[in-house]
Amino acid sequence: MWLQVTRGEGDHLRRSWTFRYEIDGKRREMGLGPLSTRGLAEARTKAKELRQQLLDNIDPLEAREAARRAKFAEQARTMTFRQCAKLYLDLHQDGWKSAKHREQWTSSLKNYIFPVLGDLSVADIDPAAVMKVVEPIWTTKTETASRIRGRIEAILDYAAASGFRGGDNPARHVLVALPKKAKIAKIEHHPALAWQDIPAFMASLREQQSTAARCLEFAILTAARSDEAISAVWDEIKFPAKTWVIPGSRMKGGEKHEVPLSDRALEILRSLPHNEPYVFGGSRPLGVKVLRRQVLRHLHASITVHGFRTSFRTWCAEATNYPEIVAEHALAHNVGSAVERAYKRTTLLQKRKQLMAAWSKYCCTPRAPARGGNVVTLKAGA
Repeated sequence: MWLQVTRGEGDHLRRSWTFRYEIDGKRREMGLGPLSTRGLAEARTKAKELRQQLLDNIDPLEAREAARRAKFAEQARTMTFRQCAKLYLDLHQDGWKSAKHREQWTSSLKNYIFPVLGDLSVADIDPAAVMKVVEPIWTTKTETASRIRGRIEAILDYAAASGFRGGDNPARHVLVALPKKAKIAKIEHHPALAWQDIPAFMASLREQQSTAARCLEFAILTAARSDEAISAVWDEIKFPAKTWVIPGSRMKGGEKHEVPLSDRALEILRSLPHNEPYVFGGSRPLGVKVLRRQVLRHLHASITVHGFRTSFRTWCAEATNYPEIVAEHALAHNVGSAVERAYKRTTLLQKRKQLMAAWSKYCCTPRAPARGGNVVTLKAGA
């Protein structure tokens, strides 16, 4: 047994006990702890125990590692799904883009997953246990069930990576037994206003003197998602460059998006007070429901705020000669495969400036609503 003294930062001396031994012709060294926590008498007692292991032909280092593995295996055996889910959330939730996403995770765990899997050992969860969660709502709440299955899969992947369970992930196996989503859940697109009716709607919207009306108009002119517009802050607005730079943390795809600002979009921004952090709302952002009420105030149809992005995309395809890739970049959609995106990193900003200027000009040129076909009637008064 040795007392090892080393010099640390600031010439601070560190003293610790070590036990040196030889087994099968190999010299080994095992730490017994620092002098500050283990005195001489206790260190001698520990060294005596280790010598006894050597007399029994037991390698002390291997014995300590075996004990550590056994303790970890016991902890893993008693680790419940609920405990593992908490560890997963603590690790990942700071990287999620919105409070809404965190709330959805929490509510789905509480309402659907924990009642069935919460108290089960994470090592014992099998496909049958996952099916008990997902199967009852797969045909009636298919999208919710699909997200729940994915969240179970993510937590079990974390459990496997952490050593709490082995084998394949049972949440992946249940997909084989469940009906295909496309066969039981019809995809419903966001209802959208026909692009021919956009100018009349925008004229009506400009008559409203409210922050919500300006936010909705700005969102339409920039083809932005509603949560991107309502959470815009002044630091993101680059007036000299005439762009709005949305950080990746606020984007659905997780990548920074630079939005060209038309003259009308800049006019809206300059008309607003600049003494609060949020562009629309002041000290805190507007709610999505506020924008929804602006739509309902002017239209007699179930048009969604998100649907205006569809109106923009359809206008690009039917009324302009701009390439599809320019319109897709304007919507912040990923274009091409991951390999193609790795080599082609341009976002076509200059071409998008021209496109958004043309879109703004179209939106600000009043014209009568389209007749025949899918006509959406605008309310006479607000």
